[in-house]
Amino acid sequence: MCKGVIFDMDGVLIDSHPLHRKAWAQFLVSVDRPVSDEELDFVLDGRKREEILRHFLGNLPAERIREYGRRKDEIYAESSRNLKMISGVEEFLGMLESAGLPMAVATSASFARARGTLDELGILTRFSALVTGNEVVNGKPDPEVFVRAAERLNLAPRSLLVVEDAVSGVRAAKSAGMKCLGIAAGGHGEKLLAAGADRVVRDYRQISLQEVQQLF
Repeated sequence: MCKGVIFDMDGVLIDSHPLHRKAWAQFLVSVDRPVSDEELDFVLDGRKREEILRHFLGNLPAERIREYGRRKDEIYAESSRNLKMISGVEEFLGMLESAGLPMAVATSASFARARGTLDELGILTRFSALVTGNEVVNGKPDPEVFVRAAERLNLAPRSLLVVEDAVSGVRAAKSAGMKCLGIAAGGHGEKLLAAGADRVVRDYRQISLQEVQQLF
């Protein structure tokens, strides 16, 4: 039986992927490292900011990582004022709340951005726990962020459902011993299934509480 649900944030709760792609592209041009659209797919795979920077720019020292991270976040902040939730999220959260299922967010985003975004959208208080990239050593596909979320919820991994939209996130959830629902609004459902997702839907309107429980 499902006893709780853990959500990724970007692309799962909030429609932020287009903004992130644009912000990373603009930042990388500013440091003379322009990349193709195909290369930019890496930034949407649930990686920590530090991992993304080192992927594109090499083994940067910690001070430069912090500087570049701030610059990228400033670019993103300029275009994130009209950020919206993924279609159907509020209804899905309401369904889980009515069933008495506790919820958490486990994201590679920084604590400041995650908490600020969820608070601004009015959904922060709906989650019993928030685990961010600041609190883990290893980013997805390492399961650390989901393991910590399970500990905060005080629930066994086998009783938890993770909602993810990235291949690395699906792999992290399965490595943690959890069930995984893939959200494939971008049409990459086959990749999520291949990574181990137990079910994939285009949006939250395609999944009911009964169907959630049938995954267990």
